[in-house]
Amino acid sequence: MTAMPSTEPQSPLELALERVGDRWSLLLVDALLDGPRRFNELQEAVAGIAPNILTDRLRRLEREGILLARPYSERPPRLEYGLTSAGRDLAGALRLLADWGGRRSDHPDPLRHSLCGTPLEARWYCPTCTVLVDDSAAEEARVV
Repeated sequence: MTAMPSTEPQSPLELALERVGDRWSLLLVDALLDGPRRFNELQEAVAGIAPNILTDRLRRLEREGILLARPYSERPPRLEYGLTSAGRDLAGALRLLADWGGRRSDHPDPLRHSLCGTPLEARWYCPTCTVLVDDSAAEEARVV
């Protein structure tokens, strides 16, 4: 028996994971945060990624509007990959995910404030009210 597709609206997390939900894609975005790179540079930056997987993920991220491929050579055709503004928007989420992973390792090394060395904490903030918001007061907006 075939499962019926869900008519439930997808959660924001499901939508995000649909766009960049695998480890290679997130590692590629991380590698591009410092600026554009060429294929071979990305292959060196993301240890263990096979060339065919790298090609597939780069094409997928370009289709999703996360990165932009710019030609730097016509013969043979060569591309340089850089993040779009949507791709750069992922930087905060990647830092949070890396910090979370680091805290669960054998040698936790959380992000620290460069002036005093205190481990940083991520908090929800309302720019309109200028207040910190705890999880119980946060409301998820759903577009129906």
